[in-house]
Amino acid sequence: MTASIRACLAMSALAMAGLTAAFVEPLAEPAPQHAGNEDGGWTYSGERGPQTWGDLAPENVLCASGAQQSPIDLAAALEARAPTPEPHWQPLTGGRVMNTGHTIAVEVTGGGGVRLNGKDYALQQFHFHHPSEHAVGGIRFPLEAHFVHAADDGDLAVIGVLFEEGAANPFLDPVWATAPGRAGQAAVAFKIDVGAFMPTQGAAYRYEGSLTTPPCSETVSWTVMAAPVTASKGQISAFGTLFPDNARPLQPLNRRFVLRTSE
Repeated sequence: MTASIRACLAMSALAMAGLTAAFVEPLAEPAPQHAGNEDGGWTYSGERGPQTWGDLAPENVLCASGAQQSPIDLAAALEARAPTPEPHWQPLTGGRVMNTGHTIAVEVTGGGGVRLNGKDYALQQFHFHHPSEHAVGGIRFPLEAHFVHAADDGDLAVIGVLFEEGAANPFLDPVWATAPGRAGQAAVAFKIDVGAFMPTQGAAYRYEGSLTTPPCSETVSWTVMAAPVTASKGQISAFGTLFPDNARPLQPLNRRFVLRTSE
């Protein structure tokens, strides 16, 4: 994406969101990687692609040998009653939008979190994958967001939201508008309301899995919302221009169960 095209997209999106360019302050220092991206030497294709992640560093061994890896195909889900995250997100203004070199991520502080199985998890950040990492019956959606929450003991609760092409999603506009076109970060002042990203229907898939990036730690309680939300063709294309394919291949289910909860 050229600088002029990106600038036009940014100004258009800011206008739709009721913001001005004065809110955007590029930062000079490199952006930190999102959860699981500490080793920047891996890629999504080529000689350092997913098939090699387990060999790139000793801490990545689970990428090759783990039994509870993510993402997976959710088609084999069993209808059941299961605990789902109880949200207590807090709308906030401000944050840091990062191009990690692997995705666009929004890092937040003080955004509340979720409670799951009696444990509290604080919202750390959310980021995006194109196409979706999770599939349903072999079909992947054009975009997926991951809302990453961490507990004090290091366990993670991640909520995945699938996007299908349709009406424009106004909550993506300020993120897209301020995301650097290459690795870096930008401080912004816009309202972040995680609850607004969620579908109105509460049905969800639940399973135990891993980070979908190195080191592929198997410490994640996954909740993937069953009903997709929409993003416009232009919004999907804008992200896809920066990241044509940043989705890990599907992983074996092995002996795990996937549960599908109703609303």
